[in-house]
Amino acid sequence: MRLRVASTACFWTLAMCQTVSAQAGTEGAYPRLEVFARALAHIEASYVGEVNDDALIEGAIRGMLKVLDPHSAYLNASELRILDSDTEGQFGGVGIEVDVNDGWLTVLRVMPEGPAAKAGVKQGDRFLTIDGQSARDMSIEDALQRMRGEPGTRVRVTLRRRDAPSAIDLTLTRDVIHVNAVEGRLLPDGVIYVQLRVFQEGTLTQLRHVLDDSVERAAAEGGEVRGVLLDLRDNPGGLLSSAILVADEFLNEGVIVSTRGRGGKLLRENRAQRSGTRPDWPMVVLTNGYSASAAEIVAGALHDHERAVLVGTRTFGKGSVQNVVDLPDGTAMKLTTALYYTPAGISIQARGIEPDVFIEQLDPAVLREARLGSGEMSEASLAGHLGGAVPIVPPSETGAPSRTTPKQPSGSEARQPPFQDDYQAFMGHQVLRALLAQRRQTNKAAP
Repeated sequence: MRLRVASTACFWTLAMCQTVSAQAGTEGAYPRLEVFARALAHIEASYVGEVNDDALIEGAIRGMLKVLDPHSAYLNASELRILDSDTEGQFGGVGIEVDVNDGWLTVLRVMPEGPAAKAGVKQGDRFLTIDGQSARDMSIEDALQRMRGEPGTRVRVTLRRRDAPSAIDLTLTRDVIHVNAVEGRLLPDGVIYVQLRVFQEGTLTQLRHVLDDSVERAAAEGGEVRGVLLDLRDNPGGLLSSAILVADEFLNEGVIVSTRGRGGKLLRENRAQRSGTRPDWPMVVLTNGYSASAAEIVAGALHDHERAVLVGTRTFGKGSVQNVVDLPDGTAMKLTTALYYTPAGISIQARGIEPDVFIEQLDPAVLREARLGSGEMSEASLAGHLGGAVPIVPPSETGAPSRTTPKQPSGSEARQPPFQDDYQAFMGHQVLRALLAQRRQTNKAAP
C-alpha cells in the first residue's frame, strides 16, 4: 500500500555527521554516524580502486532500508519512474506482477496476452535468475528495473516451478503492457461479475463504468441488477486512496480502514460517505492467496460491515502502508510507516483474511473431464452407468439447458452456464444465488 508524501530530509555530509555526533553526545543514533563517517573515510582513502561517493551513499541508504522489512526500499530516479508508471496503468515490460515470498521473487499474476503469458510463465513461479543475476533476496524494485525496458528488447530468466523436475529457462521479449484495472459483464441472472485486477489512479472510474453499463443493459432487457460478484483474486494491491474509494462505492457509513503507526498510535481513519453509494445489492467477494494489500482492505471492509460474503481462500496478508518520501535529488524512499486495520480493528499483517466460505480452486482440466453437456454432474457421467429414462429437468436461472434441451450453438453465450472452467467463481456465484433466494423469501414474508 502506498501513499505519496514530500520530504524535508537532507543528506549528511561527512563533516556534518562528525559535527552532529560531537554535539549529540551519546543520544540516539548519532554516535553510530561517527562510525559510518570513519568507515566512509577509510574506504575513500584506502580502497584499491576508484570510489564513487554517490554510489557509496546510495548503497548505504539502500542497505539501511533493506534491513527494515521487505517493502521498504530506496528508489533512484529510474526506479521512481517505474513506480509511477504502475499507478498510471501503462509501461514497457514482460507482463507480470511479483512479490517476495520466503526470500524468493514469486509471480503473483501473469497478464493475459503479455510476453510472459505467451512464453508460458505461470502464477506461483519463483525466479532463480534475471539476466544472469541471482534473484534470491533481490528487491522488487531491482527486479522490476531489470524486467522493464523498451519494447522489443529481451530479458532472460530462470524459473523454478512447483512439481517441475528442473529449472525453466526462458527469453522474454518486452512489449507495451496496458493494465486494464477493471473488467466486468452482466450475467443472464442479473448478477454483475466484476474482475478488479489492480488499484491504480483510474480504477474507480473504470468500476463505475462497468456498474453503470450493467444497470443500463439490465433495464434495456426489461430486468434489473440483482447482485454483484466482485473478483479480487490475484489482485496485488496498489494505491490506498483507490481502495478506499472502491469500498466507499458499496458502503454508506462507517470506517473503511484505519492506519496505526509506531506503538499503535492512530494516524488516520477513513470513513464511508452516504453520497453516491450503490444500491444494497447482495454481494460476494472472491479472494485467494494472491489477493494482497489494497485488495485486502476492500475485502476486509465489506466483510466487517456484513456487506459481502467472502468466498475462496485466505488472502496474502500484506497489511503495511508505504509512504513514498521524495528526496531533494530526485530520488525517493519507499518507507513502511504504518499498519492498516479493518473496521473491526483487526490487523491482517502476515495473517491474511479468512473467507466465510473456503473454496479451493480446481484445475480447469479436471472440470472439463467431469462436465456434462449441461454443466452438471450425475449418474450418467459415471463410466459403466446403467441405462434408463432421462428425467426432464427444467432450465436453471442461469439459462443452462435442461437434459431435454437441444445443444445450443457454440456462439450462444446466453445458453452457457457461467464459470465453466473456474470452480471458485462458479461456487461464489452459487453462494450469491443463495443470498438472492434468501432475500426473495424475506421480502415475501415481510408484511
